Amino acid sequence: MAAGEGKGFTALVTGASSGLGVAFAMDLAARGFDLVLTARRADRLEVLAREMTSAFGIHVTVLPEDLADPAAPARLVAAIEAHGLSVDMLVNNAGYGIPEIFERTAWEDQRDLIQVMVTAVAELTHRLLPAMLARKRGWIVNVASLAAFAPPVPGSTLYAAVKAFDLRFSEFLAAEVAGRGVHVLATCPGFTRTEFHDAAGMTQATNTIPDWQWQQADVVAEEAVAAVLAGRGPVLVNGRVNRASAFLLKYLPGPLIRAIAERHPLAKRAKADAFEK
Repeated sequence: MAAGEGKGFTALVTGASSGLGVAFAMDLAARGFDLVLTARRADRLEVLAREMTSAFGIHVTVLPEDLADPAAPARLVAAIEAHGLSVDMLVNNAGYGIPEIFERTAWEDQRDLIQVMVTAVAELTHRLLPAMLARKRGWIVNVASLAAFAPPVPGSTLYAAVKAFDLRFSEFLAAEVAGRGVHVLATCPGFTRTEFHDAAGMTQATNTIPDWQWQQADVVAEEAVAAVLAGRGPVLVNGRVNRASAFLLKYLPGPLIRAIAERHPLAKRAKADAFEK
């Protein structure tokens, strides 16, 4: 689907106020999709909506929600229906990381992370999928991560786990809907230039990561949207370096992979934090 070929379709993008969410919204807008944007920060969404309406002549609906609230997915879908809209593409992008060691965090913070990156992903998909299947047309993109393939090393305890869920959920859902007009993709970027690491308090550690390991958000989004529209999937590992990494993680012996992974700056920091008094 090239520029303009999304005309007449509507996409819902979660976590649309920054980072990959903005990149997905921009790519879809350039293709002619009308948009429903949701995130916590209404002011950012409104600015983005004005920019895209002006640049691409599309219709943008802003529906601020905090997906950490268990009632938010149902409320969001009800608001979409109240606006007389139907969702042709769902981009489950909302997510974040918690930089602290697992046992030192408040359970409420971990609970909210699961709500945003597992429960809301599954619930929004469950609520919007039937109409897609009835129309025999739809696309679902779940933003997973290279972390879904990662070996067990200190740090990112629940982050890696929820991204593995997003990956496997996408694979199994794709098998269920195969041949019924709906395409499902788990896109798995590695380190991507966004506000994610700043928000998670990981800037100092990620500054030690070489430039060749980083991707640009617009490239990640374009690759994922192009793949799901073409019916490819159900898993896309973004970027050649990450694809090579995922291949090695799958086939090299576990002890060797863990030894290599433990030398990564983020794993070193997490291990050091774990032993701090």
